[in-house]
Amino acid sequence: MTPEQIALVQQSFSKVAPISEAASVLFYDRLFEVAPSVRAMFPEDMTEQRKKLMGVLAAVVSGLSNLDSILPAASALARRHIAYGAKAEHYPVVGATLLWTLEKGLGESWTPELATAWRDAYGVLSDYMISEAYGAQPQAAE
Repeated sequence: MTPEQIALVQQSFSKVAPISEAASVLFYDRLFEVAPSVRAMFPEDMTEQRKKLMGVLAAVVSGLSNLDSILPAASALARRHIAYGAKAEHYPVVGATLLWTLEKGLGESWTPELATAWRDAYGVLSDYMISEAYGAQPQAAE
């Protein structure tokens, strides 16, 4: 990620933080709509889970300019997700749901450049987490 992309992600997240409760509800509602099979991995009462999501996002976003500071926590999180039943193929669905949620939440502030910055940020983190949880994944042919 470029420093400009990091700044875009961080600036946009500062607009999401005040609406974090609504954003997290929107995220999980959408996730369970597009991937109903993952619902069983989550508690019935999603209150704490929604708070955890926003806390993790805040930590990741603030740590983007120093990835080494967040990678140990990302590794531990990836390994915990295995116990919940998460699989590597869930990561793209979660990423698409995150981007959809950000687009809805940010409205007119959502630009193609911002979408690319968030996609890249999620890609860096999810690729790392998949590698940590499941071993190195083969790169797709380009």
